[in-house]
This record gives sequence, structure tokens and C-alpha cells, in this order.
Amino acid sequence: MNITGLTPAAQLSRPDGGYIAYHRTRGKRDDLPGVVFIHGLRSDMDGEKATRLHEFCAERGQDFVRFDCRGHGQSSSKFEETTLSDWASDAKLVIEQLTQGPQIIVGSSMGGWLMLLSALALPNRVIGLVGIAAAPDFTQSLYKSLSKEEAEALTRDGLIRRPSEYASEPYVFTKALLDDGNKNVVLEKPIAFQGRTRLLHGMLDDAVPWELSLEIAEKIESEDVKVILIKDGDHRLSRESDIRQMHQAIIELSDPNHK
Repeated sequence: MNITGLTPAAQLSRPDGGYIAYHRTRGKRDDLPGVVFIHGLRSDMDGEKATRLHEFCAERGQDFVRFDCRGHGQSSSKFEETTLSDWASDAKLVIEQLTQGPQIIVGSSMGGWLMLLSALALPNRVIGLVGIAAAPDFTQSLYKSLSKEEAEALTRDGLIRRPSEYASEPYVFTKALLDDGNKNVVLEKPIAFQGRTRLLHGMLDDAVPWELSLEIAEKIESEDVKVILIKDGDHRLSRESDIRQMHQAIIELSDPNHK
């Protein structure tokens, strides 16, 4: 199924008066859980992984939702004025308002942090997790990596800019974002999630170390957690072979009898 014809995106109103842009396909099979995709930092719902997963789920007759967190893509608000708590609130609202029944949450990079927060916030709705280079608690690592000049700029200006090969413009990190992120850390204690979990990570990832997926696996209380390390995979994990790994994870988590 070609999903390019789904534009323009629909809009979900937020309590603050803004809106969340999203695409949704209703599934035809009641025996399959829905799937929600959460994008990464400064990314959006129209990336390769999100659109390919949308096509895959539509072909399977499986409910699917992808959306832009506020300050990203087609959603309202300016990125510099948003925080992790805002994005977590968006994810929770999407799951509550746009989905029904059990859901598998797929989180890419920063979306992997929101994936875990969603599982903790909605334990009766989220039954499975698929992390793709998941990056929970990245604000702590960022704080630790600040140079003296960056720390001074953060205090003085309230933000810093860092170049990234994953965006055409430097990433902007505000002090509000970093401070708020540190209030939402999930790896400092066991993660009270009992659902099935698959964590995909490229061993050539130069943005998020693959060892972080091992730490996530250790912290999640569920006994059904697998880490899939892709030796020649980078941070994006958007090659055809990587996409197939993601699809396979959805198949596994959708079938309660799959081993």
C-alpha cells in the first residue's frame, strides 16, 4: 500500500490550544494490536522508517498511527519552546485519543525515551515496545559532555547549538529542555514494564552507543526482552535490511504465541 496519498496530515487538538499533526490508518484485523511510531529529535513522522512501517502495517490490516511531536514537522509550536515533558504529553494524548485497545509503541532514538515514558504512563494500553537506537536519558549524557564554553553559554544564553550530520542545521538544546529531561530519566531505577520488548541498535551508531540498549534491557522488568545488535548498522537503521528487522519485531510482538 502506498501511503503518500495520505497528505495533508490530520490534526489533533492539544489542551494548550496547539495541535499535533498525524497520519492514521484503521486496521481491519481485530486480533492484532495497534502500532504507534514516535520519531527522533528534530526528525518527523515522514521519515523512511515511519512511512515504511505505516505501509507494512496497512498491508497487514493493522492499526497504525504516526505523528509529529510539538515543535517538529507539521505540528504547532516552536522547537526551542518545547521540552521532553511536552513531547511525552503529546505521545500520551495520541495513544489515548487516536488508538483503541492494546498498542505496540515503536520509538526511534529520542522517540525511544518517549516510548518508555508512554509505557509507564499507560501500562494498561501498551503491551509491546520496539526501540530503534533508543536514547533515553540523553540529556544527562549531554550535560556531562558540555565543554566549559558551552556550559557558560547555556547559563548565559539559555541554549547551545551543536552541529549534527543528521540535520541540515545545528541542533538547538535549551537549558529548559536539558533540565526538564533530567526530571524524566528512566534508567536510574527498574522500569516497571512487563510487556514484550525488542531493542534494535547498530554497532556503528555514532550518535547513541549500542551499549545503551543493553542497559535498557537490564532495567526493564519484563522477562521477554531481546536486544538485536546490527554489526554494520548506523544510527539511522533505514536500510532495507534494517527495515526488515523492524518489521520482524512487529510480527513477533503482534503474535502472543510467537517465540
